[in-house]
Amino acid sequence: MISNVGQIMLYVNNQDEAKEFWTEKVGFSVISEEDNGQGMRWIEIAPTKEAETSIILHNKELIAKMSPELNLGTPSLMFFSKNFDNLYSDLSNKNVTVGEIVNMPSGRVFNFADSENNYFAVMEKK
Repeated sequence: MISNVGQIMLYVNNQDEAKEFWTEKVGFSVISEEDNGQGMRWIEIAPTKEAETSIILHNKELIAKMSPELNLGTPSLMFFSKNFDNLYSDLSNKNVTVGEIVNMPSGRVFNFADSENNYFAVMEKK
């Protein structure tokens, strides 16, 4: 039986640039950074060190060679925020592309783009 989502694989073209975006602009922390010495490197990031779910930044080109059958498209990730307005302002002030705040039946939502123009969503959770 599955109890929770542990990790989400995010395949990126530039791992260092992606790490910089997620840590410096979004405020995530690096949980671990591994390199197997044979070209396989991965960076684990999360909103906090205590978070139950983390994101693993993988090299898209390397994974495509190793596992050509994988779908390497960006997953649709929905983040929750208790400080919704502050996060929106903070991302905007850091020159992150952010969309309009939209009122949905489930709450207010906006999207933002990373440095590779992948879009992610944030929903207000009080």
